[in-house]
Amino acid sequence: MVVLPPDYRPSDDEEFMNPLQKEYFRQKLLRWKEELLEEADHMLTNLSDNDGHEADIADQASLETDLAFELRTHDRARKLIGKIDSALQRIENGSYGYCEITGEPIALKRLEARPIATLSIEAQEQHERMEKTH
Repeated sequence: MVVLPPDYRPSDDEEFMNPLQKEYFRQKLLRWKEELLEEADHMLTNLSDNDGHEADIADQASLETDLAFELRTHDRARKLIGKIDSALQRIENGSYGYCEITGEPIALKRLEARPIATLSIEAQEQHERMEKTH
């Protein structure tokens, strides 16, 4: 098992996706997943605490709007957790950090900002241009 120094940050000066970098991103992804699961649990608790029997029509409408928003948020979190699980799997199989299209390393800054990234910035931009034209 790799032990990260408390102040470790991946650097371009070291070998790409060395054991320290893999462990760094693995821990980052696991923390993110845990936060999302805690938020989902909190949301479900709030929803179950509200019986939905508001006497006032305006209150009922507001409650329904809040519920729709919470459900959309929950759905986004569920999809994000799936992407986090996929990224964790890529760490395990050694493909994490490499562009799915070009096979080139994804910039560390991009992985810091979006640890679930599967495309380099260039490939992502090309993908988005293709989406706009089709």
